[in-house]
Amino acid sequence: MSTFLQQLALAAPHFVLVVLGYVLAASGRWPRAVSEALAAFVFGVAVPALLFRMMSDPSRLPPFEWRLLLAFFGGCLITFVIGRVAAKTLFRLNGVQQSVFALGGIFSNNVLLGIPLAKAALGDAALGPISLIIVFNSLTLWTLATVSVEWARHGDLSIAGFLGTAKKVVMTPVIAAVLTGAAFGLTGWKLPTMVDEPLGLIAQSAAPLALIVVGMGLSEFGVRNGWREGLGITVVKLAVQPLVVLGLAILLDLPPLERQSAVLLASLAVGVNVYVMARQFDAMQSPVASSMVLSTALSVVTTPLALALAAG
Repeated sequence: MSTFLQQLALAAPHFVLVVLGYVLAASGRWPRAVSEALAAFVFGVAVPALLFRMMSDPSRLPPFEWRLLLAFFGGCLITFVIGRVAAKTLFRLNGVQQSVFALGGIFSNNVLLGIPLAKAALGDAALGPISLIIVFNSLTLWTLATVSVEWARHGDLSIAGFLGTAKKVVMTPVIAAVLTGAAFGLTGWKLPTMVDEPLGLIAQSAAPLALIVVGMGLSEFGVRNGWREGLGITVVKLAVQPLVVLGLAILLDLPPLERQSAVLLASLAVGVNVYVMARQFDAMQSPVASSMVLSTALSVVTTPLALALAAG
């Protein structure tokens, strides 16, 4: 119980920033253009600066751990299957809807919530394992969902669709920052002080601004429409996925830092990319929006609980 309370105390101030962002946007005094511009800065500058700076210095990173990827993405695959079965049996959804439902159960808000919470709860050392998962996360999970949807629609797979997804993922600022930072780190060079210190100053703004952006984004969604399916997605995301990932992490005997990092990301709220996917495939938009709000609110308690279980 003391471990849970400790994790809750560490996470609570960060969720206060989420509430602050929500209140600012809901007040009507900050137009949507402000939140969009702030989100663009966080995704395009602040978080990439943080990740590039960290990845450019191998001394800041823990050793590569393949079991981390196996535990996390193996857990995602198992949870995805559970999500599809639940969507079919409990809510009678069709194949495309099942795919979006299941994606909501495995795609976390890794960048905006994961990075700030990892720094607070696990320290800067956790950013190495977190970054490793983030690099593969979008490509792996978007591909899984795309394959599932295409199979539901046409009964076959599209190589062109996979390549298009891969290109989009690699070109996103966050992934590009991790990859280029890692490439620079392999050279053995050090960033010049005139570059390293400004990056460090920008990186300091990443965590608080990211959390405010989450709150501003949530103010655009409600929970009334599709709340039953949204609640189902939330249960899969906040309960099933963390437990499955934790089980695999224990089975694979992951070191404590990697185990807690994987469980932390698995326990986070539904990511905004799921809503993007829902709009792209014109399915489950209201339930996904509901799940984003519900899972963010409930994760104030469930994420510290999952971390306490992982620590134990």
